[in-house]
Amino acid sequence: MNTPQKIEVPAPTAWPIVLAFGLTLVFAGFVTAFSVSILGGLLALTGAVGWFRNVLPVESHSCAAIVQEDIAIQTARERVARFEGILAVPRAWLPVEIYPISAGIKGGLAGSVAMAVLAALYGIISGNGIWYPMNLLVAGLFPAMATETASQIGIFNLYSFLAAVPIHLLISLMVGLLYGAMLPMLPRRPILLGGVVVPLLWSGLIYGMLAIVNPVMNEHIDWVWFVLSQVGFGIVAGLVVAVQERISTRQYVPLLMRMGIEAPGLVQEHQEETTR
Repeated sequence: MNTPQKIEVPAPTAWPIVLAFGLTLVFAGFVTAFSVSILGGLLALTGAVGWFRNVLPVESHSCAAIVQEDIAIQTARERVARFEGILAVPRAWLPVEIYPISAGIKGGLAGSVAMAVLAALYGIISGNGIWYPMNLLVAGLFPAMATETASQIGIFNLYSFLAAVPIHLLISLMVGLLYGAMLPMLPRRPILLGGVVVPLLWSGLIYGMLAIVNPVMNEHIDWVWFVLSQVGFGIVAGLVVAVQERISTRQYVPLLMRMGIEAPGLVQEHQEETTR
């Protein structure tokens, strides 16, 4: 049998990269300038049209030469290596019991209250006002705050209040659910994970991107109090989640039952009919 010397493959194209770069600029414009989003939209549209023209109505192909290579399968091992399988994974990473979703919600809400109290305490001690931390949280949504002083930012603003409360609650609930999912994997040190490790990682992430997302907050933020607020949230949320009642996982339940094909009642009836 004659081996072909060439084979047809999809033609190379750079349009997918142009499309991806354009979409990146579209979302980058949300936190920078509207003109960046316009440029990104034009690039994304151009990339989409160019990509479609490569595949419609007829897909573009190019010929690639076939290189024959003799492969010799050899091994230096004298015996077969045995893999112990999933049972070799420590039980800490495969919890038999987990926390329900309600535990993460309760932990997130409790942590949000603790963080709000610490933030308000900072506003009072710093002399900027009790509303200062809340207004800083949403300062990126109100460009006029960039020209205000710290004392002006600390004044109560209804629009800032209505925007800050749902944002604070949403982020707190998301982190609380994350705690509920992670704490069963490290049951021996929930406070270390929830009160130290995660807050430090979260603070480092915010430190690297805050200048882009919220420049006003980045200019006025006190990082010592910010980290203390995160640690307070983590300790309270971790404690609340840790004291909740756990539920058993379904990892030992037969696959048919997990798929809903056989319910326990049907299995019992089937067994009784078999014994008859």
